[in-house]
Amino acid sequence: MVTYLRLLWIHLRLGILNELQYRTNLVIQLIQSAVGLCTALLGLGVIFSKTDRLGGWSASELLTIVGVYTLVAGITQLVVQPSLTRFMEDVRLGTLDFTLTKPVDAQVLVSVRQVEVWKSIDIVVGLVVLAVAISQLGASVGLAQAVVFLIALLAGVTIIYSFLLILATCAFWFIRLDNILNIFQSMYEAGRWPIGIYPPWLRAMLTFLVPIGFAITVPTEGLVGRLTSPNLLGAIALAIALPLIARLFWKIGIRHYSGASA
Repeated sequence: MVTYLRLLWIHLRLGILNELQYRTNLVIQLIQSAVGLCTALLGLGVIFSKTDRLGGWSASELLTIVGVYTLVAGITQLVVQPSLTRFMEDVRLGTLDFTLTKPVDAQVLVSVRQVEVWKSIDIVVGLVVLAVAISQLGASVGLAQAVVFLIALLAGVTIIYSFLLILATCAFWFIRLDNILNIFQSMYEAGRWPIGIYPPWLRAMLTFLVPIGFAITVPTEGLVGRLTSPNLLGAIALAIALPLIARLFWKIGIRHYSGASA
């Protein structure tokens, strides 16, 4: 574990050094984060100018969802998505050989070797929005809710990582999958709202087919005291099972990789 943490730290430093060469990216990311946050807040403002609650959720509770949505997006886009995008390109070009010959687990390496450090801005924005939302919720958020939230958030991030790894591993069989992670990102946009407000068929899709509900709605429910024990246990169970499935799928994919020498 220490080795892998050091590996992540090395790639994080390399990512910082690389991004410092292009500081315009910082300005662009600041603009993107500001536009995303303003869009979400504007949507909430329009809705709550007409009603007091949406699907049983108050304005403060929905602001919490915006915070969790932004936080999880920042975490995944900081390391996971750029790393897996690079991995898919390496498979297509046959240059994954250089990774497979390294004396560390290849799955771990392809999952952390690309860091887009300015995406950490979204993590900060998400934490600030959460702090504001919690202050509005007041005494209704206690220690128990905070612990449940952290457990559900860790489970949600694990589920999203495993799901993205499964999608990326499909590159071993399909040549052009450049847009598959972008398609996921488009569906991720639905996480700005609690999945309970969607029609049953879409709710099922966002829970089981694309597990956005487990990554965003479930942690938020834990923080605001809406989470039921079955939903929490379901998220934990999926966070245990899906990485094992992703690992198995990865090993099968590696056996199908022919490499640049084929």
